[in-house]
Amino acid sequence: MRRLLALAAGLMLGVGWAALLAARALAPQLAAADEGRDLTLVGVVDNLPYRFSDGVRFQFKVESVADGTAVPPRVVLSWYAGQRGVVNEVGVVRPGERWRLTVRLQRPHGNANPHGFDYEVWLLEQGVRATGYVRPARGNRRLDGFVPSVGNVVERCRDALRERILGALPGQEYANVLVALVVGDQRGIAQSDWQVFNRTGVGHLISISGLHITMVAGLAALAVSALWRRSFFTGAQLPLLLPAQKVAAITGAGVALLYVLLAGFGVPAQRTLYMLAVVAAALWLDRITSVSYVLCAALGLVVLLDPWAVLWPGFWLSFGAVALILYATVGRTANSGGATAPATGASEPPTASASGSASAPARAKAQAQMRARRVWQALRLGAHTQYVVTCGLVPLTMLLFAQVSLVSPLANALAIPLVSLVVTPLALLGSVLPMALAVPVLGLAHWLVRALAACLQWFSGWELAVWCAPTPPWWLFGWAMLGTLWLLAPRGWPGRWLGLLSWIPLLTAPPASPPAGQLWVTALDVGQGMALLVETAGHRLLYDTGPAYSPESNGGNRVILPYLRARGIGQLDGLIVSHSDIDHAGGALAVLGGVRVGWLLSSLSASHAVVRAAPRHGPCVAGQGWSWDGVRFEILHPLADSYADAALKPNARGCTLRISAGGRAILLAADIEAAQEAALLARAPERLRADVLLAPHHGSGTSSTLPFLLAVRPELALFQVGYRNRYRHPKAEVFERYGALGVRRLRSDEAGAVTLVFGAGIDVTAYRQRHARYWYAR
Repeated sequence: MRRLLALAAGLMLGVGWAALLAARALAPQLAAADEGRDLTLVGVVDNLPYRFSDGVRFQFKVESVADGTAVPPRVVLSWYAGQRGVVNEVGVVRPGERWRLTVRLQRPHGNANPHGFDYEVWLLEQGVRATGYVRPARGNRRLDGFVPSVGNVVERCRDALRERILGALPGQEYANVLVALVVGDQRGIAQSDWQVFNRTGVGHLISISGLHITMVAGLAALAVSALWRRSFFTGAQLPLLLPAQKVAAITGAGVALLYVLLAGFGVPAQRTLYMLAVVAAALWLDRITSVSYVLCAALGLVVLLDPWAVLWPGFWLSFGAVALILYATVGRTANSGGATAPATGASEPPTASASGSASAPARAKAQAQMRARRVWQALRLGAHTQYVVTCGLVPLTMLLFAQVSLVSPLANALAIPLVSLVVTPLALLGSVLPMALAVPVLGLAHWLVRALAACLQWFSGWELAVWCAPTPPWWLFGWAMLGTLWLLAPRGWPGRWLGLLSWIPLLTAPPASPPAGQLWVTALDVGQGMALLVETAGHRLLYDTGPAYSPESNGGNRVILPYLRARGIGQLDGLIVSHSDIDHAGGALAVLGGVRVGWLLSSLSASHAVVRAAPRHGPCVAGQGWSWDGVRFEILHPLADSYADAALKPNARGCTLRISAGGRAILLAADIEAAQEAALLARAPERLRADVLLAPHHGSGTSSTLPFLLAVRPELALFQVGYRNRYRHPKAEVFERYGALGVRRLRSDEAGAVTLVFGAGIDVTAYRQRHARYWYAR
């Protein structure tokens, strides 16, 4: 009873502590009236800036505002080289500098989709309560070259090390991988490289991981211990003043702290630091501590200082891997699984007695046998540990990523020793050596990374490199985890292999799909753009692919593919790209490269890159139609002869699709405008009636004419728009026009992704309402 009371008290204290931190983090707010208004700020760059092709992005610690407007103490600013045709000279921004900048800010907002990245809580965890961009202004200038503080010193050191590595390897393909290993900045690594690293299961190595920190701290501790035992080659007899073990422990903890600071204090780095700190404290206090206590202490410290850490995969993978290793190795003897060395010396090879009765050759042979046995035991331990981590994390990996890398054991067997024991030390050494020596050292490290990447690309290209399945429900994950623990139980445990059977439903579950005759439509939140997944009992169609956010980031790889992967969907029967505008076609190439697509319908030209990448393409033409599983699809626009009119804008040829199921219908009208709406009214007014309307052109003032809306008579209108988008979609008068007709209106910037289930009626689910979080719209 006492333990239950203690547990309940601990839970209440934990909830109260997390609520207190959340309230403090949410307190600084930017007023809605101040969004998009020019503000002149004075502040300090307080993190490592990220430089991209069009500018630079950085965190800005606000010290003052010219007109006294209440601004959160920390904001994220992007400084673009040009905006809407206006040249904007980007300053050379470094950590610790004080700047005066004219900016426009907005409250934190991100896309809200099932299984998607929650940008808003990430900003909250970083202490950022507003984002914005630097405006062109004469007053934008640097006020101080460096503002002294501990954090600024650390960030300036990280910046200097990054510039040193990039300067030694100008234009080299994998220079940013070495930057990630030295200072933990992964933002410069290309998305194509991340895809290879993740498919092969080595993404955890391309950063300052716990393994790297332990290795560096251990090397430092060993070196200091050896020097201390030898009194640094003096006669001081230092071990008599302070035991070498304590000196080694405090040295290792100090080096780990320094390395973690360089890493940006990520969760895996925190976990390792806290564990090493607990071990060092136990040695200094002459206390014997259990490894499980060390892990629990590190876990407690992480969630105490950062309650939001539990929302990120790295937290669960990091602590889960260590917990599994402890479960499967600690306390096991060599003959019960090969996890540890023998506890006594009874099985060691015979050695010479103190009297020296054995001959010198016999002693040498015995020592060689002992070394060979230790090497063999170390290899067995390493192999067993890799087996434990690989098998043990299968359920968790499926839960977090809906896929598991089948080539991970082979890839990690190659990558772990190479990256941890060779590349990382070379990168660290090269980053501090004089430039004349740094260039060849870093060049060697880069060559090794390039060779490793070539092998990983080969592994990644295997057809069965990755196994994908839908994200499991909690009960299926629990069942698979229980079976995994059974599988990893000590030798002698009955039927350990039966644990593998628990993986069968985890790995072979089919994607969910509607019953025959029903229809599911998911309008994804892609910002200012369109993307809808349409599902029948046996088929799937994607209508538009969202916008391009940057040269490497788009609605396809940021929103659509993660959603499809989490659902276990690896194939689309059809893809419709309504027209060539970047907010509709921006993610098409990523989708075509990420999943199998049966065919493409579009109004794109034959020379368009999306058309060239499609396996089979045809133009959208009014009159086309097909049926899937009792659901009818009809193309209503454009007409075939419109393709011969070069004067038409892309919007005028937007593929307009009507889908009907069970007496209910949805009309997807792309970006057609008033002229096309009028043409549809004249040509086929009876085909326009629909219960749900995807607002033409995002609710633009050029569309959604009253006659068109009266013909469609929708009950629900969807507006796929970006938060505070520069086009001001939907236009206020258009939005009110829908309201005056009694139409229910849902905006993706307010509702997030919207799911429609067409059955006897239409079930409507808005993600931000069903998945409500206290940080939404705050």
